[in-house]
Amino acid sequence: MLNSIDFTALKSLFEFIEYDPLIFGTSLFLFLFAGFLLVHAVLKVNYKLQLYWLLLFSLFFYYKTSGIFVILLISTALINYLFGIWIQKSGEGTLRKIVLSLALLVNLGILAYFKYANFFITTVNDLGGTEWSVLDIIIPLGISFYTFKSLTYIFDIYYEMMEPEYSFFEFLLFVTFFPNTISGPIDRARIFLPQVRESNPITNEVLGKAVLLISLGLIKKYAIADYISLNFVDRVFEASARFTGVENLLAMYGYTLQIFCDFSGYTDMAIGISMLFGFRLMDNFNYPFKAKSVADFWRRWHISLSTWLQDYLFKPMQMSFRHMKIVGNALAIMLTFVLCGLWHGSTWGFVFWGFLHGFFMSFSLLTKKYREKLIALVGLKNTRFLGFIQIFITFHLIAIAFVFFHPPVYPITSSIDQAMIMFTQITEYFHPGVFVQFIEGYQGVFIMMVIGFIFNFLPSSLEKYTEKYIIKSPLVVKGLILAIVIYLVAQVKSADLQPFIYFQF
Repeated sequence: MLNSIDFTALKSLFEFIEYDPLIFGTSLFLFLFAGFLLVHAVLKVNYKLQLYWLLLFSLFFYYKTSGIFVILLISTALINYLFGIWIQKSGEGTLRKIVLSLALLVNLGILAYFKYANFFITTVNDLGGTEWSVLDIIIPLGISFYTFKSLTYIFDIYYEMMEPEYSFFEFLLFVTFFPNTISGPIDRARIFLPQVRESNPITNEVLGKAVLLISLGLIKKYAIADYISLNFVDRVFEASARFTGVENLLAMYGYTLQIFCDFSGYTDMAIGISMLFGFRLMDNFNYPFKAKSVADFWRRWHISLSTWLQDYLFKPMQMSFRHMKIVGNALAIMLTFVLCGLWHGSTWGFVFWGFLHGFFMSFSLLTKKYREKLIALVGLKNTRFLGFIQIFITFHLIAIAFVFFHPPVYPITSSIDQAMIMFTQITEYFHPGVFVQFIEGYQGVFIMMVIGFIFNFLPSSLEKYTEKYIIKSPLVVKGLILAIVIYLVAQVKSADLQPFIYFQF
């Protein structure tokens, strides 16, 4: 029997394969995760052993996605663990500020090297006519997320919102916790670490919520995001000039939906998987397409990042510009979101995307009084129609900005050039009659887009009702629901590996 086992193939399950990273929802992940859960259940008699097993799997998971960069992840944890203790022991005054500055310099320096060194070199070459060679740098998966996660710990100790963690094991588990290391949510140490110190029972309610979230995540990512991307959105972005304005407009809507389903799908799975171990990560999305302003959008979208930016970037700048009053607030918003765009990636497309969001919110802030007077004058104040108009306008502002967010298809073009081609097609070659042809030729895509947008505009009470139904269901039914979802998603999803969009950040 042993002779029939392919040990080479078995060994590959535990090795890093560059072209085949470990991703939520893949058959490899499901296989390895099932084995991990089995051992985790056996270790239930000893909570400490469960935590060690969870840390081991977290490190293994990151190794399977990023290889040797697992050493960088551990090093980042160790550096910030030591900085946290140093800040606490430095007391008040100048030394405390110096230690904080060093911690920021090290963390942001590592991030800048991997993400922005080549961006800086190419920018200098373009502006100065130099010919510096770009560096052979591979960006570690999730470096922006686990760097910001670590910095929340440093800031919270500095601002005396928490005591430093003296157990390196527990802090390492916080930094490397596999569900949210690569694409968030960017959890806070002061919320996560207390959950490590005591075992949290997996109640029927927790299990029901986990099943719902994992199921929703699988549907969003593999049945909607990947399907519309491969079968329509990518085709239009690859050759926008060959498609009419209607198709480019629909691709713009499709890409906006794709990003939401891809990213929120990952978040749903991350939160759901975390709940299976008794951990609760922070919510990251709250029906963002129901937003009535761009500021409201950011209260609903990537909440862990938006609150991070608000607490550690916007508020300090707002205090610095407080003498400028409302203009100072607008300036703080602009700078925050330009840096938010740069955090997402080292291209001018991301920077411009951040600039647009900052501009939309700053303009809204500066014109608030005039808009309120106009709304009252035309009799729309506190009406449902006004809410509809606000949602409609906000969604289109977000969708337009996301066109610049799409990475360039070809290295010789920029995201900005790519976006301008799409907008030219929309404004000059619209051809409304093509819409009917689109429905006929892309029936599956059209159906998935409709389902995706319905997901976003359903009343939250329906989700709560579904959650209660699954919670009340017997364990066998919960398992059956998850099995059916996995089966249905497997029928739709592509054979080609589609990494999560936010992996690049």
